Amino acid sequence: MEWRLLPLRVDDAFMSMAIDEAVLKLNAEGKSPNTIRFWRWLPSAVSIGCFQSVEREVDLGVAKKYGVDVVRRITGGGAVFHDYGGELTYSVVCRQEDVPADIIESYKLICGGLVRGFEQLGLRAEFKPVNDVQVNGKKISGSAQTRRWGSVLQHGTVLISPDVRRMFELLKVSPEKISDKFIAFVFERVTTVERELGRKPSFEDVREAMSRGFEESLGVRLFEGQLTREELEFAAELKSKYSSDKWLRKR
Repeated sequence: MEWRLLPLRVDDAFMSMAIDEAVLKLNAEGKSPNTIRFWRWLPSAVSIGCFQSVEREVDLGVAKKYGVDVVRRITGGGAVFHDYGGELTYSVVCRQEDVPADIIESYKLICGGLVRGFEQLGLRAEFKPVNDVQVNGKKISGSAQTRRWGSVLQHGTVLISPDVRRMFELLKVSPEKISDKFIAFVFERVTTVERELGRKPSFEDVREAMSRGFEESLGVRLFEGQLTREELEFAAELKSKYSSDKWLRKR
């Protein structure tokens, strides 16, 4: 079975989320193939889960100060800081029948691509239910999933070298949690590719490793493709939703 692999893109938060939804909807309609893509966020952004309150989760004043976008996802889960210089984000879109019906088993299959990708980079990784990947017992990737119209979207992070201090400034946590002591505590539970390898690989190197990992885990062959005109036009329409204050503050 062949799945499409898209080139590494750099987009703002609103276009990034719009592309995910456009491909998901068109895949459900039989107009887009099963697809894997990777992207970076420019500017850096915070995404919140579909059911979260932005006022409770994000310090919007700090986001404005640093020029950080804030966007609501269509997937669940918590608030995530997407650092342009330190994170690669992936998404997988496929027909629902192409992954297990059981949610955790579907996470295990798709996250298995990340596990094998980290192994391609020389790291020993493992899936940690419900939706995390760990290296040496520390989280290095988190994912979220939604199922709509008969298709599945799963997207998530690959932590290469994120700015943890900036993350805690942006998210609504107590001031003491921005201290060096607390950040050191965080790194007892969270790690990065740079920290584990002792060097920072290029984003393309990480993309290639993860792509090979997805091929192995999913048992598919990836072919290099592009977003279609229909996908791009639909995403451009959806972008206005994701950039709207109404969508951001819907809860």
